[in-house]
Amino acid sequence: MRPGKPLMFGSFAGIPMLGMPGNPVSSLICSFLFLIPALDALRGLTPRTPPRQRAILSHALKENDQREDYMRAVITDDAGELPVIRLFEKQDSSMLSPLSIADCLVVRAPFAAALPAGSEVDIIPLNRRYPSI
Repeated sequence: MRPGKPLMFGSFAGIPMLGMPGNPVSSLICSFLFLIPALDALRGLTPRTPPRQRAILSHALKENDQREDYMRAVITDDAGELPVIRLFEKQDSSMLSPLSIADCLVVRAPFAAALPAGSEVDIIPLNRRYPSI
C-alpha cells in the first residue's frame, strides 16, 4: 500500500505487535486502517473500520501500479448527490501540509485503470464522522 510501508504485524511471546511506518503520513493512514481496528479487537469490541463513500473526480487520474493507494484530496463541491474531489498534485508521504488540509483519502486498487474526469471513486472521509480511539 502507499503510503504505509513498512508495516509489521505479529506476536512475540504471545503478545500482539504492530510495527508502524516511521513517516507521519504513513503512520496516520495505517492507524486508520490497522491500529484502531486492532485495538478495538484487543478490547473485545467490534473493530471499527474507516467508512467509505463515493465521490466524483474533478480531473483525470492515471492508472495505478501494483500497490493500493490512499491519495489525499479535498472536496471542491458538495452540493450534489456525490461530492466532487480534487487530488493533491503531489502525493509524497513526506509532505504533511496536504494531509493537514485533506478532506478525504481516495482509495485506488492495485492496477486500477486510468479514469477520466467525472468518474466515481471510493473515498475515506477525514473528519469527525470517523470516531477516534
